[in-house]
Amino acid sequence: MFFQHVYDKSLAQASYFIGCQKAGIAIVIDPKRDIDTYLEIAKQNNMKITHVTETHIHADFLSGARELAAVTGATMYLSDEGGEGWEYEFDHVGLKNGSVITVGNLTLEVLHTPGHTPESISFLLTDKPASLEPVMLFTGDFVFVGDIGRPDLLEKAAGFAGTKEAGALEMYKSVQRFNALPDYLQVWPGHGAGSACGKALGAVPSSTVGYEKIRNWAFQYEDDKNGFVKYLLEDQPEPPKYFAMMKHLNKVNRPLLTEVPTQKKLSGEEVKDAMAKGIKLIDTRNKFDFAAGYVPKSINIQGNNAFATWMGWFLNYEEQFILVATDAQIEDLTRKLMRIGLDNVLGYVSDINSLGVELKQSNIIGIDEFKSYLDREDTQIIDLRGVAEFNTGHVAGADNIFVGTILQNLDKISKDKQIVIHCQGGDRAAIGYSVLEKAGFKNIKNYSAGMNEWVNKGNPIETSVVEAAV
Repeated sequence: MFFQHVYDKSLAQASYFIGCQKAGIAIVIDPKRDIDTYLEIAKQNNMKITHVTETHIHADFLSGARELAAVTGATMYLSDEGGEGWEYEFDHVGLKNGSVITVGNLTLEVLHTPGHTPESISFLLTDKPASLEPVMLFTGDFVFVGDIGRPDLLEKAAGFAGTKEAGALEMYKSVQRFNALPDYLQVWPGHGAGSACGKALGAVPSSTVGYEKIRNWAFQYEDDKNGFVKYLLEDQPEPPKYFAMMKHLNKVNRPLLTEVPTQKKLSGEEVKDAMAKGIKLIDTRNKFDFAAGYVPKSINIQGNNAFATWMGWFLNYEEQFILVATDAQIEDLTRKLMRIGLDNVLGYVSDINSLGVELKQSNIIGIDEFKSYLDREDTQIIDLRGVAEFNTGHVAGADNIFVGTILQNLDKISKDKQIVIHCQGGDRAAIGYSVLEKAGFKNIKNYSAGMNEWVNKGNPIETSVVEAAV
């Protein structure tokens, strides 16, 4: 058996290339959309990709299953579980609980493991030349290392009201089924630490059934269904805004993008003309360079591993946009955008000085100045972290507005007071500062060092239980 774990750090998303070396054929599980990665693996190992499959209809990334099948001629094997409303709306071979996919000497048995979504399935892999017993379990968003998939995304991100409690109960049943599997089975999940598909995912790429039974919180509630449901649903991170669109695009027929596009490098005049028409300029430089000098009305979303997620919060799927990026960086950013379907890139500019406009500087303040604004009637302190982070510990008197929802909560921000924003370590505050400046707020100061410095220097925090601004 040939096996390769393919991991996208930008979305903490795992896919798997598994081949039968004797037959020279392979299956890919949960492929990302820039499919050249799998084509290159196949080429290097003299294999043909003949099977493509998914564990469920994904919400956090745009699946490359259809692109990969179109290019290779592979057959798509997809879940037909979940009932009405959960069917893929394009041609595929349907899978039910107990279905078996054969790839040369390898077999993948389908286990219906609902909870995260109604149609979710896992794959139990047997490498027959080596053993007649299964060796690997590909769990998708069912069981992670140290956590399990959240059942509230359908309700919070996709608008399916009343589904989170039902999903949690289904997850409880699926966990009992997992509990009956042999301890020696390797567990290969669909996500790692950093994914919004759970709240406490581990950083290591794989585990075993036995280890998860011991260490995963979900297996400590075997006789406490209500406690399990309560813990599963509480303190989940805010689901990115783009998740609803991913759920839709992964289910329906859509245009395919089988190659990584080449972006046009724009002149300064082209950028200025586009911005005059309302096209957004996204500056992907690091927050320090942006703060030192930025184009007015541009938005700072750094081109790091969180780039795609934040772009999904602040861009829609109809509008064009321009990137500030280097020539060396643009392909990587394009790939990150592809993976969530943000394809409407008008072009990019690498030198903001070419625009011939006067640059602005962010008003960054240190901890002493930040303290001087506390407990003042003429100042509003805004903590841009998620609600669970805020509840765990925050500066007394701060208001909590999660940065991802800031545009929907501008009415909660005073235009008459001095606004002082912060987050944990500065990245989200950099986004928030640029978004507020673009929205017309003028009295903004950014305590960029944020809660990391505040706590490390021994300053007091408060805890609370509040609902997030949505």
